[in-house]
Amino acid sequence: MKIVMVKSVGAAGLERLELKRLTERIGRLFSLLQEAAEVQVPAIAGTWAPPVDVCETVNAICVRIELPGVTAGQLKIGLTSRKLRIYGEKKKRNSRQRIVSHLCSERTYGHFNRVVPLRWTISVKDATASMENGVLLVHLPKIKDRRGSEFRVPITEKEATD
Repeated sequence: MKIVMVKSVGAAGLERLELKRLTERIGRLFSLLQEAAEVQVPAIAGTWAPPVDVCETVNAICVRIELPGVTAGQLKIGLTSRKLRIYGEKKKRNSRQRIVSHLCSERTYGHFNRVVPLRWTISVKDATASMENGVLLVHLPKIKDRRGSEFRVPITEKEATD
């Protein structure tokens, strides 16, 4: 028979552990709700939201946005360490023929704004974007998250003066 000694934490210690776990869970839920709120912003009259794909590779985050009929000059991209924002305006082309009435019009025109929350540590200064055939590709290189890492700080010794 093997006897195992277990250190008792006590009621106050267990309460602190449970409170810490609960605080961490609430923090994660709050972050997810914040991301969902940014993505699900209700549409303002005269705006539209182009479809977005976000993919992760080993070294980067790739964001593809479908913007048919939009040129690079009609786009603006804002990037922070926490979010990518693509915005601009898709202008309606005037027809060369005089149209009496539209029987059907399914295209969307006007201002657009998409915010993509970023959960990864990326290199903002090394980000690139290219536009081809109405598809915007934004390449965001990942960097190693250094939070919690230990860095060695060099110590220089100065000679004492008399």
